[in-house]
Amino acid sequence: MSRVLIVEDEAHLATGLRYNLEAEGHFVQVVGDGESALDVLLGQKTEDRQENLGEEFDAVVLDVMLPGKNGFVVASELRAARNFVPVLMLTARGRPEDVLKGFASGADDYLAKPFELPILLARLQGLLRRRDWMRESQAQSTVASSKQTAPGEYDTFTFDGRTIDFGKLELRINGNTIRLTLMEANLLRHLVRNTERVVSRKSILEQVWGLHEDTDTRAIDNFIVRLRRYIEENPSRPQHLLTVRGIGYRFVPEPEN
Repeated sequence: MSRVLIVEDEAHLATGLRYNLEAEGHFVQVVGDGESALDVLLGQKTEDRQENLGEEFDAVVLDVMLPGKNGFVVASELRAARNFVPVLMLTARGRPEDVLKGFASGADDYLAKPFELPILLARLQGLLRRRDWMRESQAQSTVASSKQTAPGEYDTFTFDGRTIDFGKLELRINGNTIRLTLMEANLLRHLVRNTERVVSRKSILEQVWGLHEDTDTRAIDNFIVRLRRYIEENPSRPQHLLTVRGIGYRFVPEPEN
């Protein structure tokens, strides 16, 4: 039985979602605002307890338009607290810019209202399957291979002392592990598959996020800035994630200097 948290302030919608998810065999809890969601997922710090000890869920259905902290803020704070529960974001605003903002905040999938219930159930089931795959991957002993010649065919890619584990959504550098969101991992995979080639922002929009409309690409630039903080020794002078002015980016696994 999967545990699903619904964060939705429209009572009739929350009740309907709860009824249908419970009919599918899930345990469901409902909260109506962002602060309550964070309290449930992360717990509350006290003077005697400095660690966050929230409840564990397998997925979160998160509305954007909430009283208090909105869904973008909730997702961002979850990821900042290193909570990587899969998040399906719901919003009445389906513009491409909002989709990118949702992914940038840490959402794993995005569904615009009004939506068909079978579509929501299918999207949620996809996130739950991915969660199961990640747990299976973490239970297995993984031996990182050396630099791959065909990175698109492997679950890990090693370059310049860094290893990207696409199955576990992790980046390992010098004994340290950085957890990646699904979208961060997907963007890295796309760049790695096109090693040394210039990748346009339009290509990233279409092949990573599935957006085919004219969209403000600054959200992609923000993703790249974040990935540089993870990968580059000096993010202000990148050696691996290079900007090609006016076009996009180029991934260089082994810079000459």
